[in-house]
Formats: sequence, structure tokens, C-alpha cells
Amino acid sequence: MIDLRSDTVTKPSAAMLEAMMDAPVGDDVFGEDESVNRLQSMVADLFGMEDALFCPSGTMTNQIAINVHTIPGGEVICSSIAHIYMYEGGGIARNSGASVALIEGDRGRFRLEDVCELIRPDDLHRPVTKLVAVENTVNKGGGAIWDYSELKRISDFCASHCIAFHLDGARLFNALVETGEKPSQYGEIFDSISICLSKGLGAPVGSVLAGSSSFIKEAKRVRKVFGGGMRQAGILAAAGIFALENNISRLKDDHRRAKDLERILSSLSFVENVLPVETNIVIFTLADSIDGKDFLQKLKSKGLLASSMGKREIRFVTHLDFTDSMLEDAAKILKSL
Repeated sequence: MIDLRSDTVTKPSAAMLEAMMDAPVGDDVFGEDESVNRLQSMVADLFGMEDALFCPSGTMTNQIAINVHTIPGGEVICSSIAHIYMYEGGGIARNSGASVALIEGDRGRFRLEDVCELIRPDDLHRPVTKLVAVENTVNKGGGAIWDYSELKRISDFCASHCIAFHLDGARLFNALVETGEKPSQYGEIFDSISICLSKGLGAPVGSVLAGSSSFIKEAKRVRKVFGGGMRQAGILAAAGIFALENNISRLKDDHRRAKDLERILSSLSFVENVLPVETNIVIFTLADSIDGKDFLQKLKSKGLLASSMGKREIRFVTHLDFTDSMLEDAAKILKSL
């Protein structure tokens, strides 16, 4: 079975498993796990930020950041298709008691002018704007990459208006290998950054939240409240260290294969549209006459798994367990439909 439902389906390589088995561990809640401490220091140094915090998931790192940056009755500005809004279980409201102001934008990306339109006036009837959050790359936007100069404009505005600026960087490294930008450039413009280790980087579990020392101190408290404190977590952190040291540059292979899928899909009569492919996510729309659920079942029966992103929208995500030979097989399956 060729599994393109997500880049979260990858399994640890033999080398990664060896690193996990050899990891020095301790009690992380006491701050005594050497491997966790090393991973956190590595991420903080990578982004030029003061500290970092290892957590079980990207949803948790995002929700912790939102909780620290906002207040009950405050408001978060983000894209209408942002992961924090669409795919985190209503966590902004449930965990932090904050409301959301949504921007339509372009495939999940927006401009400073869009943000300015949603800043609330000083009026006791209105929520207080506390946070602007962006996602790079944009999952539901087909892996779209943000323009760094626009992020810098938004960052400068937020800083001058005492509004926090958070990055959901679940697939940030996919963007960086394409643009050539450095992680430290992002550390300069964001108050907090979440990166995911268990997607394209191939670790089995984990995300890391980076920010200032005072921010991470409060984030640890929120992680505890959310039930995210782990004990001998170094076994998992070691996988993250291996991923950061070995699996970043190879993301370009995933992008190349995604571009190949884009070309194949664009030539098929049952495909109405394919979102421009920039990284490892391929989202396409089926023709009106085709039912999305039936299409997914037909793919599965032929040995290819995909996911739904809407009534007629289908998503493929390439990853390190998807090889060139699998690409050839996937092409044959698609052309046979």
C-alpha cells in the first residue's frame, strides 16, 4: 500500500531507532533528561532564541503559545484555513477563552493590510487583539510558502502595537530548503515558533516550541496544565535530534516527487484543478461528476491512500518513505482510473 495521506505516516529508520535506544535519559519534568535538554538547546540555538520546550505534538505547542500570548476575551488573528483554527479541536476557545478574527487571504497567506483591518479599536464592547498567528507552510493551502518580507512587515507592526506574533512552523523546514532562508531569520521576527519533528523530518513523535526565556518558563507551566509533561522523554527527543541532523536537506526529494505528481494530475481528465505545488503537499479538485469518497475508495482498492480536504478536494503528501519506485506505481494507478 502506497500511503500519501500525510507525512506523519513515516516510520523511524534503523539509524534513528539506534539513536533512540542509545539515548541518555532522565526525568524531564525535573529537567534532568540529557537528550531532551540537548534537543531544546539545539532548536533554541538554531532559531537564535533563548529557550525551547519539547512537547508531544504540534497541536500542543501551538495551543500552549496561544494560551501564553492571550487572555480570556482576547482575540487571535489568523487565516480562515489555519491549522490552529480548523484542525485543533476548537482549542483557541476551549483552552484559552479567546475569540478569532479570520482573514481569507491567498492559500492561507495574508498581508499586513489585512491584519490592520482586523485590529480592534479601544472599545469595551470589542475583544482585545492579542496575537497574530501564521502557518508556514500552509497545509490546507497546498504547502504554500510565505514571503519572508511580508512576515517581516507584519512582525514590525505587531511589535510596535504590543501584539504577539506566533509561527505554526509545522512544516517550516520544507519552506526553508526551498527559499534558502535561515532559521535564525525567523527567530528574529517571531515571539514564538512551533516546529514539528514527526512530519517530513521523520521522527515518530514530538514538536518543539521556541521563544524567550520568560515565554518558555510560562509555557512549561501551561504544558503541565495540559498534561504534556513527560518523564524519560529522551528516547523520543533522540529521534528529533537525529531528524534535525540528518533529514532536513533531503526534503527536496519530497518536493521533487510532489511536483511530478502535480504534472501527472494536471494531465488527467477527471482532475479539475491542482493547487500550485511548492513543497510536499499536492491538493487537487475532482471534476463535478466525481464523488470524493468514492474516489478515495477506488484509490485504496488499487493500493494508494490519500486524504480528503473537502467534498471534491483530495490531498497527497510526499515523505521520506515514499520512493521513486512508489511514484512510478502511483502514476500508473492514477492513469488507470
